[in-house]
Amino acid sequence: MSARIIADATMILHFLFILYVIFGAPLALLHRSLIWPHVVATIWAVIVNHTGWGCPLTPVENHFRVLAGQQGYSDSFIDHYIMPMVYPSGLTGELTVYLSIALVIWNCAWYWLVLSKRRRPHG
Repeated sequence: MSARIIADATMILHFLFILYVIFGAPLALLHRSLIWPHVVATIWAVIVNHTGWGCPLTPVENHFRVLAGQQGYSDSFIDHYIMPMVYPSGLTGELTVYLSIALVIWNCAWYWLVLSKRRRPHG
């Protein structure tokens, strides 16, 4: 497999992880087994975004981009790919905190719905 294909696959995996963090809670209505993996993924995403640790997929993608003769990037995956598509220029640390809070509230609302649906008596 070529290095470029691996780099592109890593980028797609990274993007799917982000989508899972955002939309994984509603999936729990269909498959409750997704709740705990989603909670862990969401906690990981919030920690990475607020500590500056960086996601381990970013250096993997960069490594394979360099092997493919492409230029890697020095910023994070989100900074490089997602922010230009989703966030306006001039995103501040304060706005990032608000977005994280909104993400947690969004997920908690969905989990409340999932758990309340489970507790309702049938019939």
